[in-house]
Amino acid sequence: MKIYNSMSRTKEEFVPIKKGEVKIYNCGPTVYNYIHVGNARPLVVFDTLRRYFEYLGYDVTYVSNFTDIDDKIINRANEENVESVDIANKYIKAFMEDAKGLNLYEYETINPRPTEYMDEIIEFVDGLVKKGAAYELDGDVYFDINKAKDYGKLSKKNLEDLIAGARVDINDKKKSPADFALWKAKKEGEPYWESPWGDGRPGWHIECSVMADSILGETIDIHAGGVDLQFPHHENEIAQSETLHDKTFANYWMHNGFITVDEEKMSKSLGNFFTVREISEKYDLEVLRFFLISAHYRMPVNFSDAVMEQSRAGLERIYNAKYKLEDLLKVAEDKESIGFDNTTVKRVKEFEKAMDDDLNTADAVSVIFELVKDINTNLDENSPKADIMYAYNTLNNLTKVLGILNKKREELDDDEILKLIDDREEARKNKDYKKADEIRDKLLDMGIKLEDTRDGVKYRRI
Repeated sequence: MKIYNSMSRTKEEFVPIKKGEVKIYNCGPTVYNYIHVGNARPLVVFDTLRRYFEYLGYDVTYVSNFTDIDDKIINRANEENVESVDIANKYIKAFMEDAKGLNLYEYETINPRPTEYMDEIIEFVDGLVKKGAAYELDGDVYFDINKAKDYGKLSKKNLEDLIAGARVDINDKKKSPADFALWKAKKEGEPYWESPWGDGRPGWHIECSVMADSILGETIDIHAGGVDLQFPHHENEIAQSETLHDKTFANYWMHNGFITVDEEKMSKSLGNFFTVREISEKYDLEVLRFFLISAHYRMPVNFSDAVMEQSRAGLERIYNAKYKLEDLLKVAEDKESIGFDNTTVKRVKEFEKAMDDDLNTADAVSVIFELVKDINTNLDENSPKADIMYAYNTLNNLTKVLGILNKKREELDDDEILKLIDDREEARKNKDYKKADEIRDKLLDMGIKLEDTRDGVKYRRI
C-alpha cells in the first residue's frame, strides 16, 4: 500500500514499525459545539483507512482524541454559567450520537481526553524544561522554537519568515515571537491544575503529543488530521515530541482536504455552516459518509444539496443490489457455476488496487458501482446459488471497508403492505403513474412482488 506522506510530499510504500501492526493517531474535535461537516471528513476518511488496514489483516490501534479543555470550551461554559466539564460531556455525548449515524464505531476506537492525562502532560513539559527546550515566564511555560530541529519541515514554512511575519507585542517577553505555550497560568474563572510552575492548564499542542506518546509510543506509524492542522498544530507537535525524545514522532503524515459549501468556503459569517446534526434532519448520515468517501481524501470537496441527492441515489442503488441478491438467495438452486466468481474476483482486485493507491476511495466506489452493474446484468432467479452467494459476500466485504451498507432491510407487515397497495391504486386512478410505479418499485425492493389479476392486486413475498 502506498500513502501520500505530507512530510515528503510524495507517495511512499507503507512499512509498519512492527510487522502486522499499525498505530494511528487522528486529531479529533474540540468538544464545545456539535461537529460540523468539516469535522466529519477526517473522522470518516481515517476511519476508512483503519477499516482497510483491518481488511488487509493488520492489528490496528486507532486513537482519535477529544480536546476537552480549551479557550472555546471555557468561553462556552462561562456563557452558559456551567463548568467546562459539563460542556465537554454534553458535546461528547452529542458526538457519539452523530458518530453512530456515520458508522464510526464498528471497530474499537480509543478516545482520550487531555484532562485524563494531566500528570503525563506536566511530566512531558517538565522534561522539556529540564532539557533546556522550554522556559517558564510568569507562570506560563513556552517551547523555545530555536531548540527545535528542522522546524517547519512538515508545513514547509521557513522559521525566519514565521518570526518576521509574527505580530509582536512590545511587552512580550518571549525569547522568540514564534515560541508557543506548553502551559498556561491560571486566569480568573478558568479550571486549573497544580504544576511546578503554578496553577494552570495545558496549551493545545502539547495535548496530542502526550496522548499519542502515552498510548501509542514515542514513534507512531501514522498521524492524521485535516490539512488546516498541518500548521501550527502538527508542526508544533513534531517540534516538542522530537525535541524531548530525539526520535521521529510519526513515520507518515496524512491530511485530508477542505470542504466548501456551494463552491464557497464554509463559515458562520457566510451562513453556509452546517453541523452534522442539522444534516441528519434531511439525510440519513450514511448518505453523508458516502458523500465524503466518494472523493479522494486529499482533494477539496464541495457540499451541496445536489451532490447529497446524488449520493443518496447512489447509495440506494447499491442497497438495491444487495436486496436483489438476498431475494435471489431465497429461490436459487444448487447448480453448476456460470463463472461469475471470476468477474467478482476481478472487481476485488480493482478495489484493492484503488485503495492501495493512497486510499483512493473515489475509484473504489466506482468499482462498487461496476460490481452492482455486473450483479444486475448477470444474475437472476436462474443463476446458481453459489455464484449469488459469492457476489453477496463480496459486496458486503467491500462495502464494509467503506463503512456503508450496514443497515438491515426494512420489513413490512401485511397491514403496511396493503396500505401501500391502496396508495398505488389511488395513484393509478388519478393517472399519477409515476407515483404508482415508485410504490411498486419500493415494494419490490423490500421483497414484495405485486401481481395485477382479474380479482385485484395480489402480492407475494419473494
